[in-house]
Formats: sequence, C-alpha cells, structure tokens
Amino acid sequence: MRIERHWWNGDSTVRGRRDVYIRTDGESWEVEAQAGGGTGRSKIHQCPSRQSAEILAGAWMAGRSRWQAVPH
Repeated sequence: MRIERHWWNGDSTVRGRRDVYIRTDGESWEVEAQAGGGTGRSKIHQCPSRQSAEILAGAWMAGRSRWQAVPH
C-alpha cells in the first residue's frame, strides 16, 4: 500500500507526536492513527472507499487545530 495522505500534529516529542495516514493499493483503503512516532502504538482500520477514509481521518484529527499535511 502506498501513502495517499499523511498528517501530523506538529509535536516532535516521542510522547506527544501523533500521525494519521491514509493508504491505498488502488482498490482498498486504510487509515492508520499512530501515537509516539514510528516505534509507538497504532490502530489501522480498513475503509470501503476514499471518502470513508477521509471521514475517519478527519474524525481522528477533530478538535486539534495544529494538524499539518506532510507532503509525499
């Protein structure tokens, strides 16, 4: 799967960092919410479409205004 979209919360500390990814292989979609950087915890949810992946990613970022898109 390739990363379609990626956001992070702007906190560079291991304890505070949060990332949200949308990935696709062209047919299926998944959203990953990661806490603590690359070695931290994460949750991955499969989504039936890009639209549902965007909605889920937005919900995971709701209420936090510092989220920034990471270019890929």
